[in-house]
Amino acid sequence: MLILVIGGSGSGKSEYAERRCADLSSGKKLYIAAMEPHDEESVMRIARHRRMRDGRGFDTLECYTHLEQAAIASYDTILLECLSNLLANEMFSPDGRQDADQAAAAILNGVKRLTEWAVHVIVVTNQVFSDGVMYTPETELYRQCLARINREIAAAADEVAEVVHGIPVIIKGSS
Repeated sequence: MLILVIGGSGSGKSEYAERRCADLSSGKKLYIAAMEPHDEESVMRIARHRRMRDGRGFDTLECYTHLEQAAIASYDTILLECLSNLLANEMFSPDGRQDADQAAAAILNGVKRLTEWAVHVIVVTNQVFSDGVMYTPETELYRQCLARINREIAAAADEVAEVVHGIPVIIKGSS
């Protein structure tokens, strides 16, 4: 089962995704962390996420780029947190691809591989499309690429949920 969880910053999407993992599986769970610790804020966010999943039985794999090449053992449930960080890393970090089309293809291939390794895959992504702000061409290319990845994963997903103010709104499938 493939589940896509989308929401704005601070919406509660991570907490919801972790609860879904617990609901779906009592077996081995893997948390794939894509946020690179670039600054104090990201270090604090990573620490908060670690505390949130502490004691919930997750193994953690830090994977900032090249998800499609990750060596992952068999897991019952995999939680990928999150697509927006993974895409930013692929497009803007020295270890990534920088080309948006190549980055999108690699991420989509990586997610497809996850679905081959686990019974349940939950993918978290950000909703960054409704603020009405004009961005630089580079940032706009990133947003368009993330939208494309989100659409393709949503189309393949068994379930899609948008978390708004901590409340999951099921868009596709049922939880």
